[in-house]
Amino acid sequence: MPAKPKATPVAKAGPSAASDADSIRIAYVDDDIELTRLVSGALEEEGWEVIVENDGEAGLEMILVEQPDLIILDVMMPGLTGWEICKYVRSKPDWNSTPILMLTGIGERMNALTAPLYGADAYLDKPFDIEDVVETVRQLVAQAQVS
Repeated sequence: MPAKPKATPVAKAGPSAASDADSIRIAYVDDDIELTRLVSGALEEEGWEVIVENDGEAGLEMILVEQPDLIILDVMMPGLTGWEICKYVRSKPDWNSTPILMLTGIGERMNALTAPLYGADAYLDKPFDIEDVVETVRQLVAQAQVS
């Protein structure tokens, strides 16, 4: 049985507006509706609020309006891709410290090249274990609160 994929952090994370787990708001944008239910349910069990969109354009609008503490993005989606959203968010000074986790099926090698290029803080390759998502979010929240 192959080893579980681990999240690969990218060398940066900034401060978040949130100060404790109960106040963490996570924006999750992925066109896989069933996956968004599974992931958001697991994150909500940790006490985090999760807001979801299933389209890239609607997801970017949600992020700009809701101003989450952490962003989770799929790469390949209708409308805007996760990389386009990530790049746009990182182009705004007020969003430089918001952690971004990419959940992608494009492959580890491609992720290793593109995650830092577009400004993602970490990525997980699909398929992944839900526990890995929860642990990666926990690490990104902790890093953001320390910075």
